[in-house]
Amino acid sequence: MKPKLQLTVDCAEPDRLAAFWAAALGYRIEPAPAPFPTWRAYWLDQGVPEEELGTGDCSDSIVDPDGTGPRIWFQQVPEAKAVKNRLHPDLGVSGGRGVPFETRRERVRTEADRLERLGATRLRTEDSPDTGSCSVLMQDPEGNEFCVH
Repeated sequence: MKPKLQLTVDCAEPDRLAAFWAAALGYRIEPAPAPFPTWRAYWLDQGVPEEELGTGDCSDSIVDPDGTGPRIWFQQVPEAKAVKNRLHPDLGVSGGRGVPFETRRERVRTEADRLERLGATRLRTEDSPDTGSCSVLMQDPEGNEFCVH
């Protein structure tokens, strides 16, 4: 049997990152299992102690509405991010090298602008018509790096 991929992101504020990445990826917050109104209610019913649940309603995972992308779980941890990510998402929005460079550049800039409005930070832009490379290195609201290309 082929394993099903879930990505797990350690973070301080799971609800905040889940909302950011849902908007960034076109995902949705994963609904709590029926008949529970919230994930907190579900986990309490399953016997998870209140002190382990943190704050909020525990809406800390997102899913692809089409069902093709991996589930992403934002796991609350006590320690802050300390070093550069060893794994990071790349958001491909340009359409690839078959698309004219100016069109790709505009798509990347437009998406980076949108992600900044959602709370991301732009770190560095690579814009080289000579090599055909156009990308933006960014950080999510907790400092996790990702690229838009």
